[in-house]
Formats: sequence, C-alpha cells, structure tokens
Amino acid sequence: MKRRLATVRHLPLFIAMSLALSPACAIAVPVGAPPAAAPDRLASPRLIVRYRDDAASATGPTVRTQTVRRTLDAAMARSGITPPASASRKTRSAASEPVRRLGSGAELVALPPGLTSGNVHQLVQEIAADPAVRYVEVDTLQHPMQAQAPFVPNDAHYASHQWHFHDPLGGANVPGAWQVTRGEGVVVAVIDTGILAEHPDFKNTRLLPGYDFITDPFISRRREIGPAPGAADLGDWSAGVVECGPGAEARTSGWHGTHVAGTIAQSTHNEIGGAGVAPGVTVLPVRVLGRCGGWTSDIIDAITWASGGSVPHVPDNPNPAQVLNLSLGGRKSCSSAYQEAIDAAISRGAIIVAAAGNSSEDVSGVQPAGCRNMIAVGASSGSGHKADYSNYGDRIDLAAPGGDKQGGNLGYIWQAGYTGPTTPQSGTYNYVGYTGTSMAAPHVAATAALVQAARVRFGRLPLSQSRMEAVLVASARPFPRQPPPGKPIGRGILDTTAAVAMALAADCDIAVSDCRAPATLQPQVPVSGLAGAPHGTVYAVSVRGGRPLRVMTYGGQGEARLYVRRAAAPQGVPFDAQSTRPGTHQSVLLANPAEGIYHVWITGAPSYGGLSMVVRQ
Repeated sequence: MKRRLATVRHLPLFIAMSLALSPACAIAVPVGAPPAAAPDRLASPRLIVRYRDDAASATGPTVRTQTVRRTLDAAMARSGITPPASASRKTRSAASEPVRRLGSGAELVALPPGLTSGNVHQLVQEIAADPAVRYVEVDTLQHPMQAQAPFVPNDAHYASHQWHFHDPLGGANVPGAWQVTRGEGVVVAVIDTGILAEHPDFKNTRLLPGYDFITDPFISRRREIGPAPGAADLGDWSAGVVECGPGAEARTSGWHGTHVAGTIAQSTHNEIGGAGVAPGVTVLPVRVLGRCGGWTSDIIDAITWASGGSVPHVPDNPNPAQVLNLSLGGRKSCSSAYQEAIDAAISRGAIIVAAAGNSSEDVSGVQPAGCRNMIAVGASSGSGHKADYSNYGDRIDLAAPGGDKQGGNLGYIWQAGYTGPTTPQSGTYNYVGYTGTSMAAPHVAATAALVQAARVRFGRLPLSQSRMEAVLVASARPFPRQPPPGKPIGRGILDTTAAVAMALAADCDIAVSDCRAPATLQPQVPVSGLAGAPHGTVYAVSVRGGRPLRVMTYGGQGEARLYVRRAAAPQGVPFDAQSTRPGTHQSVLLANPAEGIYHVWITGAPSYGGLSMVVRQ
C-alpha cells in the first residue's frame, strides 16, 4: 500500500536521526546477555578471482565451480590450511558455496568459515602466484559515507536553508545553470541504500524502478537470495556488534539514498521542501547497501549494470545511466576488481563521481574515490573552507558543499528524509540536514548531468570522463581560504553555472587543455589587441543589478560580432543581446540588467585584429 501524507503543501519537520549514532541512541541489547557472534555470512571470507584466460569462465557453471575449487584446494594444501574440525563435510570444501560470475567476468567464491585473517592472507598470496590468475582479492563490505549528525530547523525553504545552492562563499552557484538546462534527457544512477520513492518531494521527479543488487538476504532484508527488481530502501538499521561484527555500532536507518537522490533531483518549484540541482534528470536508484553495509562484489555488478553492461541472471538495463553517483566506500586502496568495473563503465560512456570519505585521511586509502579515473569529491563548509571531516589528497579533483555542523542551521545540506528508525513503515516523511562528502558528491554528479544535457541540447557531443573532469576542475571557484598544508581537496569549490558555461565553449571540443575559464573583464578598463580566434573568445564580467550595462568593441580591422548573455556563455545558446554590424565597431546596451555574471563572446572572421573592447556600467 502506498503511504501518503494528509497534508502535502506544508510538510512538518522532525528531528532527523543521525547516520552515525552515539551509544546513547543505540538499539538496546538485553542487560547481561552475551554479545552474539556476527552471522557466518559476514564472518566467512569471500574471494573475487579473475583469470587471465577466460576459457574457464566461458564454460558452464559446473566446470567453473570445479576450476575454482581446484585452484583454492591446491592453494590451501600448499599453505597447510585446513578447515576447522567443527566444520561440516560440506563446508570443509574451499568452494562449498556455488560460484557466481560477476558482470566484470571475475568469479566470486566463498571460503570455509573459521579461517583466520592470516590464513586468508596466505591463501590470497598462493592464489595470486598462480600464473593463470590475473588478480585475487578479498570481497569486502562497503558502507555509506556516513553523514554527520543532522540538525532540523522549524521549516525548510530554498532561499533560507539551501545555502549550498546559492551562497556566494560556500554554495555551488547552481541557479544560473537553470537558465540553460535542468538536466532533461540524462539518467543519473544513485548507487546507494535505495530510495523512498513515495516521499512527497519526489512526486514530480522522474524516477525509474531501479534494481536491488544485494545478493544476501541478511543484508537486503528481502526473503529471496540474489538481485531483484526495484530499489526500495528497506532500512539499514542494525544492532551493531550483535549483527555486524567487531567494531560495529548499533544504528538506526539513515535513508541515505533518499537524501542523496534529493540533492540530485528532488522535485523543484512544487511549493514544498527544497530543490534539486538537476530537477529535470531521470533518477535510476540502484540498491547495494543494507544492514551492515554492502559487498564490493554487489557494487561491482551494480556499476556494470547501471552503466549498460551485462550481469549474469539480471535483465539488461533498458535505461543506462550517463552519470553514476557513489556516495559510499571503505578503507581500502583501490582493488583490481573495483578498477576493472570502473574502467569498463567509463568505456561505455559513463561519468562516475565518488565521495572522498569523512575520516580526515588521505583518499588514496579509500575505494572507490581513490581509484583511477574517478571524479573524487571532497567536502567544503558553508564558509567555503575545507570541512574538518573531509578526506584529502592529490587524487581529489574538487570540493563541493558538504556542510559543517559548526555553521548551525546553515551548516547542513537540506534534502528529503524520513523519521523512521527502522523500516519504511516506522515513521513519516520529512526534510533532513546532513553533512558529509556523501552530500558533496551528488552536487557534482548533478552538475555533470546538467553539462551533458546542455551540450546535447545545443547539438554538441556529451563530454567524456576525462573532459568532464577537466571542465569541473577548471571552472571550480577558488577557496576563500586554502585548505591546511598537506591536506588538499582539489582545485576549488564546485561552480555549477561556470561548469555549464565552460562546457558550451567551442574550445572544449578541441582538447581537454582548452577547457578554460573565461578571462575576467573589469568595468571601465579597456582591453586592447584582440585578434580573431578559431572559435571566438569568451570573457566574464560581474554586473550590478539595476544599472545600465554597455559593452563596446572598436578599432582594428576585419569583421567581428559581439554577443552577451547572463550566467551562461553565449555560444550555441540564446543570448540576451547582440551586435553584428559590418566591421569591428559593435555596441550592446542592457538598460536594466539583473545582478550576476555576464559572458561576452567576440567572434567573426579569424582575420580580425587590433580590436579593443570596454565594458561600462
């Protein structure tokens, strides 16, 4: 049954639950009861094995099982590893569970329970030494990049609380991009905990059914084993060490994927809640995280499927995503299996964005953000500084608003949420303020979608991963204060409007190095010596509202044309004003311009030269 609110126009706000709860908020365990052991399915190690020769993988499942079993049994024998005496005859086999082939071509196998970490490490080394094996690694659990403690105000409004869209210091400068595109025609995959699709602020959002790639019913809370259609968030609450093993804390459900999807495409201009960065995109929810996290192997299949690749026993995705958001990860250097899936997705044309993590450590020790070819995103605060929790390092491309609880109400990222501590039936829909790199990454993913949509709209090819990275980095706004020494979080802060404008510049079709930010003009300061360029030249000028603006070119020789537009660069898009008289003397007058950044485009015959230009206001 669909759940509906009695009043949609004005949703009540509630104190939202943190994704990283303090012990006082932990789910209670009976006093005096000994902690239960973590379930075997989590305690028993699993390996991801990739052969150099795919002949074994190309055969039937019985032959594949036998091949992997022989490899593992031989390695265990060489290492002197034997299953514990308590293991049953069935589980004493190294490959007692059925072998599953991943979408990347690797094989997932389960080891017998009871092996020590030393045993597993020794076994991995033995298998890796086999010349027929390309790589082998332990299947690890990934987790949402935990948001910091949320704070909810008395009401939620775009202008007053979604500073991360428009604040000149810490915001992403989103509104100007909406004049050009809102992302129509682009599919963005949110690979996360799933989604609460019935939230009232998703009513006008384009949502696909998605898919649930959690194969373990303990983690998924579904009855069936294996992937299943749909991506409903069934809750990721847990009783900590009782269920998830040593070091795990009890936690309530965080509805992480719903918040992330809200940043990307929450319904906008519907008179309730807040806005999404790219409200016109289509969201493809893909569930990979549940109770205790999610297996790397499941995430690899999700990346493969979401980007248009084939996964055994799963119907092909009819709506491949052009952009993938991964606000998840784990403390581990990028593995070969992860990198292979990422590279394959990029080869299919996907743009992949990942959260850097919230442990204030170098991102090189985190996957997937530490993998090659990722657009890795750190978090900036409301004041535009490095958020204290954000991971750092040379592999981070840029920062985006992630918030900082030191900023009070305006320190949080506000999007769709839910009050229920456990199941989707345990609470009510609300709006939640979170902080974290999980919140920063979807700002960038949504901006990438706006860029692709704008280019297609005006007859340009979508950008590749490398060119998208170049545009996002080059258009980033400088930090008001540089991050601490040795803790870089990229070139600057995401500037959505500048990214869209730069991506529409003709030079971006030539080479990545030509995706440049436009030169800045100062009012009343002439610029001389302008000459023809193959695709024209773009300048930017900051304009005060309500005062006449005049842009003039004069002098020199040849033919030049002048175009002016607010927010977005004028090439290929509708302009606010133009002057195309013969010669080089052009003049544009805007009698009552709105405040903002205006772009001036000079183009014409490549032979014009000696031109001068001045902006007066």
